[in-house]
Amino acid sequence: MAIVYLTGAGPGDIELLTVKALRVVREADVIIYDRLANPDILEEAKNGCEFIYVGKEDSHHTLPQDEINEVIYQAALKNDVVVRLKGGDPLVFGRGGEEGIYLRERNVKFEFIPGITSAIAVPEYAGIPVTHRGITVSFRVVTGHESKKAHSQIHWENFKTDDTIIFLMGLHNLDKITKKLMQIGKAKDHPVAVISRGTRPDEKTVIGTLENIYEKAKDLPTPALIVVGEVVKLHEQLNWFEQ
Repeated sequence: MAIVYLTGAGPGDIELLTVKALRVVREADVIIYDRLANPDILEEAKNGCEFIYVGKEDSHHTLPQDEINEVIYQAALKNDVVVRLKGGDPLVFGRGGEEGIYLRERNVKFEFIPGITSAIAVPEYAGIPVTHRGITVSFRVVTGHESKKAHSQIHWENFKTDDTIIFLMGLHNLDKITKKLMQIGKAKDHPVAVISRGTRPDEKTVIGTLENIYEKAKDLPTPALIVVGEVVKLHEQLNWFEQ
């Protein structure tokens, strides 16, 4: 019987791929991968493995999600081991749950393989801990890019007292995000970091405030992650990777 591994590829640095993820990549008959998965991972596949790209970029999707679900299902009908390789973790804004449900409804066996999420790893590479004793005891992870067709599920008022807020995939909405946070009462000088291409050799971190970060960081290349909170001030002391 075929099995589909809904697999997290980690945030970019290939050495952050888990041992289990590497094992199934090497066993795979077909790998269905997205834009944020490090393409060097594919070099670990066995000879004859088929590669199917289903990457998504802002305003440009190779395939819509319902068609990706079907691609995975069809691959499972023809192969023994299918790896769906996703950047970060498959269940952190990765739509892995939707793919798992689609497979379960069609009696296809699947497993989730967790990946190191960019929400924690990327700030860590930039020397920004999402929690730090005496500064913050909690963090919130929020999508920075909702579907334009759906009613927003983000309740901004809930963010008033948050210690650390991490927005994934939010660079194109950076101006909106900062304005919303100031509207709910966050100070204009509240610290913000934007980290571009985190954990990769060309990683770049820009530090600013809610008032000025948009102008400072708007032209950074994607993927990019936004960190809001006092922990951003630790970047200067803890920055290790970019140095």
